[in-house]
Amino acid sequence: MPVQGYDELNLLNKKINELVTSYSNLKSEYENLKTEKEALKGLLLDRETEIKELEKKYDKIKLTGALLGDSENAVEARKKINELVREIDNCIALLNR
Repeated sequence: MPVQGYDELNLLNKKINELVTSYSNLKSEYENLKTEKEALKGLLLDRETEIKELEKKYDKIKLTGALLGDSENAVEARKKINELVREIDNCIALLNR
């Protein structure tokens, strides 16, 4: 009987060691994934900023094309100019208060 208890104890010890090893591996993988996630978040923010800058440049190009006589963008250019004039008028009104 004592041999069977000893075998069970050894088996239990082996399983515990496997669990500890598995836990350590998973913890390490979790940390790596967490680091990768943060890096990807930073990359995503960079890309979003780049997209916004490119959208602004595109709007400027469209406005320039409209001002140079591109009839396709002329309506948009007029809308944008009117919008800018309204913003300026609002700023002046706020300054006069």
